[in-house]
Amino acid sequence: MKKINIGLIGFGTVGSSVVKILKERKELIKRKLGAELVIKRIVDKDISTPRKVKVPAKILTKRINDVLNDPEIDIVIELIGDSPVAEKIIMGAIKRGKPIVTANKALLAKKGRRIFKEAERKGVEIYFEASVGGGIPIIKALREGLAANRISSLFGIINGTANYILSGMSHYGSSFKEALRDARAKGYAERDPSLDVEGIDSAHKLTILSTLAFEGFVDLKDIYREGITKITSQDIQYAKEFGYVVKLLAIAKESNGSLEARVHPTMIPQEHLLAAVDGAYNAIYVRGDLIGRSMFYGRGAGGFPAASAVVADIMDLVKSGGRFLSSNFSKGPLKIKNMGEVETRYYIHFTTVDRPGVLASISGILAKHRISIASVIQKERREKGKVPIVMMTHEAKESSIQKALREIDRLKVVKAKSMLIRVEGEL
Repeated sequence: MKKINIGLIGFGTVGSSVVKILKERKELIKRKLGAELVIKRIVDKDISTPRKVKVPAKILTKRINDVLNDPEIDIVIELIGDSPVAEKIIMGAIKRGKPIVTANKALLAKKGRRIFKEAERKGVEIYFEASVGGGIPIIKALREGLAANRISSLFGIINGTANYILSGMSHYGSSFKEALRDARAKGYAERDPSLDVEGIDSAHKLTILSTLAFEGFVDLKDIYREGITKITSQDIQYAKEFGYVVKLLAIAKESNGSLEARVHPTMIPQEHLLAAVDGAYNAIYVRGDLIGRSMFYGRGAGGFPAASAVVADIMDLVKSGGRFLSSNFSKGPLKIKNMGEVETRYYIHFTTVDRPGVLASISGILAKHRISIASVIQKERREKGKVPIVMMTHEAKESSIQKALREIDRLKVVKAKSMLIRVEGEL
């Protein structure tokens, strides 16, 4: 039986899970693949700390070139995360004609265009299923299963940490800080959670998803990004009263010849499938002209879900015989709509003095900027002399909303910066 030698670079949570799967599912993989997958070399900067899987000491090394320069290694797996070293590993493997499996969404988002152009020039395949959605097979679906579809929109809950925090705030009325503390205690949030809560990780993943879905390269710098740190439990409660749930949503959709690409907190209807995606789970909701609406759901993080995707990529590589699959990363950049031109509905929360005529002043400014109010609720005062006013607008242009809010926030009767959350009703 043919043996496929693998060089693994990165022996952390995902890397050790990959090795464990390859050891424990060895016979199953051999039956399905008709070949034996052999871990020939493992590279990590720490080769002394015990892992959850035992490997022979002789295959461990700290030297990356022990993998790259070994002519017997057929496939390189890169699992070290966002680092200049990761780029050197992938470019080094491409130079040597070795196909690559990676989970490195940040690197692909930042340097994917250069990497895939070089891979195409060399005819070297790169597989990256684990870069988005953990074990959810969304990359394969977009590259192959949905290849005949014209995708019109894609909505993703693609950061488990942010979703866990917002779920806690929704279910238990926790503040953002309380929900973040719980996420850290459960191991869902890092000491520095900014990549997750500021929407950076979701933007990296949206770069990959939208590039695959919309037939051209989407540049990370063109994606509008906003995090969840300013969301309050009051806003989540008010959203419920309007019939909505707040999620950190990655959105890509075609709109009048250009593409909207944005990541921000979003209100979605309570009855929508995405509204039920709870805790640290991920989901990607895709709309295509042939399939209609389809949702991919599962665990978006963790050793075994990501490792499952890595092993699947290895098996696909072996089955394909190294056949090169073209990538939209090497195509021309897509035209991304300026955020100011985006049109959607809005939830707005004002904090004002408790005085007659305040609502009329706010409404007048909104009307001046051609913003129509769909519904409004004036809540009971929470602080002495201050009252919250919450409203839902009809569809309006982002630039108009921002101009109106800057004007409203300068009013003497407004006592705090107004809170805005965008609303997606038709997903």
